[in-house]
Amino acid sequence: MEERLTEMKKIAVFFGTGYEEIEALTVVDICRRCGLEVETVSVMEQQEVTGSHGIPVRMDKMYGEADFSEYDMLVLPGGMPGTKHLEAHGGLMEQVDAFHAAGKYIAAICAAPSIFGHRGILKGRRACCYPGFESHLEGAQVTEGPVEISDHVVTSRGMGTAMDFALAIAGIFCGPEKAREMAGNIVYGKAE
Repeated sequence: MEERLTEMKKIAVFFGTGYEEIEALTVVDICRRCGLEVETVSVMEQQEVTGSHGIPVRMDKMYGEADFSEYDMLVLPGGMPGTKHLEAHGGLMEQVDAFHAAGKYIAAICAAPSIFGHRGILKGRRACCYPGFESHLEGAQVTEGPVEISDHVVTSRGMGTAMDFALAIAGIFCGPEKAREMAGNIVYGKAE
């Protein structure tokens, strides 16, 4: 398990105006608690990005400052219009495609898995999303699970599954034992 941690470089979480605060920040919080390096990255033209419920958060980096060669995973939170801002960012979409082609981890929650569907990334994969967005998961075997991990593609359903999503991401890089330990430490009800 320790060996895995030393191999881990960074996770990048991308923020567009109108992102779902809990989905984005739960990943940042849990992964940092597990000892992973996480950068928050704005795809807007400002350092501070406001979520769908009016909560502004200062980002670690602007998109142009991000070094994608350092990242082991790209995370796309949901929320509206946050998801639309992410999908409209051509540079980010090129990086999502490049990570997918290289078999590097990409993750999305809530409405954001629709981005993967639109890009053909979900064909033949198990995937989940916010109810009502299933038709956007083109070619996927759609489930109602809280999280689906299909090779290097991780999807989740929404704010209520944000903790499951964050713990699944932590588990990928730190191992399931560390993720279970973290769930217990934060008194997460599904810890077993």
